[in-house]
Amino acid sequence: MELDITGAKIYFTLPIDLPILGQLRISETMVVSWIVMILITGVCIWLTHDLKVENISKRQALAEMIVEKANNFVVGNMGEKFRYMIPFVAALFVTSVVSNLISLIGLRSPTADLSTEAAWAVVVFIMITAQKIKTGGVGGYLKGFTTPIAIMTPFNVLSELATPVSMACRHFGNILSGVVINGLIYGALALASSALFGLLPGVLGDVLSKIPFLDVGIPAILSVYFDWFSGVMQAFIFCMLTVMYIANAAEEG
Repeated sequence: MELDITGAKIYFTLPIDLPILGQLRISETMVVSWIVMILITGVCIWLTHDLKVENISKRQALAEMIVEKANNFVVGNMGEKFRYMIPFVAALFVTSVVSNLISLIGLRSPTADLSTEAAWAVVVFIMITAQKIKTGGVGGYLKGFTTPIAIMTPFNVLSELATPVSMACRHFGNILSGVVINGLIYGALALASSALFGLLPGVLGDVLSKIPFLDVGIPAILSVYFDWFSGVMQAFIFCMLTVMYIANAAEEG
């Protein structure tokens, strides 16, 4: 494991060139994604062990509140018949949130890699297509591409394929932009700090100009938006689009 210092922010760069099974390689995104899954699994085990019917603990109360929120979100937006979707949507939301926020401990967010969102979007697209076929049958699904007139078929196909692309790129673009902007802010503040304290005369200016004082505190304020608010909001939007697309697919045909 190596340290990569960008401005005054430290990122842990994980090994990305470990060959396995021929050409298959382990990327940093894969490693951090497994770390995210291990963290989520550990928290779930901690929240759900030693459950009671009466005199429940605060830990169990928190677990029940999370489950209730997930139930209300899915059933409220999709209907009672989609109750089976609750575990999938909840897992998708938590994975997205933790992946977005893991950059706060120095690891590069897996969602800053388009392949992560692309994989999620492909899974959602398959579920949307399966729901459309379940509702209207294969014939009804294919016929939908010819509406309102047959000449619109190529455009309808492109519109169908644009769904996973737009979902993936929207999430990826917002997370990556936050990473880039934070990096630029750290770099700019480090240069400003060097220029400001470099005005001091003698050895004092030489020493203090090498310490990025302005990188302390100011980026933390901006992180409230770029890491916390934006990270949680993008996870919510991705899940909302997922439930709405699938619910709409059930109404077609």
